[in-house]
Amino acid sequence: MTEHVSPFTREQLIPQEETLEVYKHKGQLFIGIPKENAYQEKRVCLSPDAVAAMTAHGHRVLIESGAGEGAKFSDKDYSEAGAEITKDTKKVFTCPMILKVEPPTLEELDLVNPQTTIISALQLKTQKKSYFQKLAYKRITALAFEFIKDDDGTYPAVRALSEIAGTASILIASEIMSNNPAGNGLMFGNISGVPPIEVTILGAGTVGEFAARSALGLGANIKIFDNSLTRLRAVQANLGRPLHTSTIQPKNLIKALKRSDVVIGAVRGINRSPILVTETMIEHMKKGAVVIDVSIDMGGCFETSEVTTHDKPTFVKSGVVHYCVPNIPSRYARTASLSISNIFTPYLLHIAEQGGLENTLRFDRGLRNGLYFYHGILTNKSIADWFDLSYRDINLLIF
Repeated sequence: MTEHVSPFTREQLIPQEETLEVYKHKGQLFIGIPKENAYQEKRVCLSPDAVAAMTAHGHRVLIESGAGEGAKFSDKDYSEAGAEITKDTKKVFTCPMILKVEPPTLEELDLVNPQTTIISALQLKTQKKSYFQKLAYKRITALAFEFIKDDDGTYPAVRALSEIAGTASILIASEIMSNNPAGNGLMFGNISGVPPIEVTILGAGTVGEFAARSALGLGANIKIFDNSLTRLRAVQANLGRPLHTSTIQPKNLIKALKRSDVVIGAVRGINRSPILVTETMIEHMKKGAVVIDVSIDMGGCFETSEVTTHDKPTFVKSGVVHYCVPNIPSRYARTASLSISNIFTPYLLHIAEQGGLENTLRFDRGLRNGLYFYHGILTNKSIADWFDLSYRDINLLIF
């Protein structure tokens, strides 16, 4: 008869002294904020107030001289908030953590040290495979702020910028319609005895909701089209009043477009925006009517749309004024910068509180959702599918 052998030694079976929890040491962050070089990008990731909050918690912030100028923040504002200012671009890119609005270019990635953490937008549709190969080569950890999720499942950065784009679309339309050469001289505003402006909004997401909010505030008549009844219902509830809402049916849409003074296109697709308004529909619209294509960054939802810039934002086709600038929030750089800064600051303080990014990613699912590179390993399936790259599940790498 074989003797039963215990898998434990005698010492292991004797009660052991209690092991107390070892508390995390707070991490000190050293953040670099380079000046944005992308065309017409005037935003900056942290406002001076946000920098003051970071430095008050013992963190270091190194800012390239002139980084806040586009958003009307001076170097003096930043230095008074405790930031270090440098004219040396290379020095900023050697920081262990880099904050940017636009994704870094390949030339900028050359300046980055291996194992750096980069937090920026990703703008997947504008990227090339070489960008991800460079991140892998440098063993970079990268977070895309448009992928970061909140506790309630929403994307805070996307929502904040969509709120700005939605509100701005109505302000821009109002400006174009005034007596400028292409405008029809109409004014947004419920003027006694004058029929109100007719506004058609395509898409009942955040952009559509904030466009509707602004148009209603200025006294316009609005119609909202979307194929999701849930979203149409949500807009009615959020705006707190009965509205003219409709699913996207050609007959109803054509009728609304013929009467419209302003049309806001705010429809997103998975890979590109669906074209909802054909060239023929545009031809039947009022002369001097204005279309604002907010979804132009995803291809646009008007067949006649062509990308324009902040310098020359409009063109006229079939008598209809088109505004198709992809980066609308950059027109309001200070507001957009404050909005982005409000999202970033709590996350950065949270990362430091948790003892660094590694620890935070373990416990914060929303932040983990924003991660697309982890020490040079691609962790985002949609990027892997898009560029035919191999990826690993972040949950297997972190735990």
